[in-house]
Amino acid sequence: MLRLLTFRNQLPPRTEFVLGILGFAGFLLIWQVIASAGVMRPEFLPLPGAVISALVRLFTENGFAIDIGISIYRVWLAFLLSVVIAVPLGLMMSSYRVVGAVVEPFVDFVRYLPVPALVPLLIIWFGVGETSKIAVLWMGTFFQLLLLVADDTRKVPAEYIESGMTLGASRRQIMRDIIIPAALPNIVDNLRVTMGWCWTYLIVAEIVAASSGVGYVIWSLRRFVKTPEVMAGIIAIGIIGLITDQAFRWAHRRLFLYLNR
Repeated sequence: MLRLLTFRNQLPPRTEFVLGILGFAGFLLIWQVIASAGVMRPEFLPLPGAVISALVRLFTENGFAIDIGISIYRVWLAFLLSVVIAVPLGLMMSSYRVVGAVVEPFVDFVRYLPVPALVPLLIIWFGVGETSKIAVLWMGTFFQLLLLVADDTRKVPAEYIESGMTLGASRRQIMRDIIIPAALPNIVDNLRVTMGWCWTYLIVAEIVAASSGVGYVIWSLRRFVKTPEVMAGIIAIGIIGLITDQAFRWAHRRLFLYLNR
């Protein structure tokens, strides 16, 4: 036990997995105790078993798998659009100061705007179809990711770039062979973070003029105070997020083995 509490120590993957399971088990136990004690009425805090049963019903009776698939499509499309634009623009912002001077103040302005407040405007611009929903998710992801990519690129040591110039490398070669490889581990890690942000805007994107998706299901069930089903939908998003996050972590470890030595 003392070894587990050592400051900044490394744990074996199996130990981390077991501790993670214990963390979830502890949360469920606390939930069960509070719900069973009657601290809150079942309409507001149902038992874990009731939520699990509601989740099963959503899949077997309500076609919840289709809604999950639609939400995953929307999130990934918005996320990939953000990545395709933010990564090259972020590289340019940090590599050419004139680009950063033009773009960064506007980005700082937009990223502080509350995305939910922009929903009516996005609907006016794009209508009530898929485009407005993708735009909401994109707005919640792109501007944050752009600054993270630019910051990761600025962290590349100047010595690396100076060495490349000394050896006669062109600007394109420095970008391709020095800056991008050096910044890529942090960029991939920030992609994992911003993917989580994209999922947090899903409810906002799917509550307006929507007829499908996890957010639509949760919002619809809320009207009828079906708390177990609402919590089941939220847990479904958490499970998807956990799987996605672990996939990003696995990919990061595989792509950058030299960082784990």
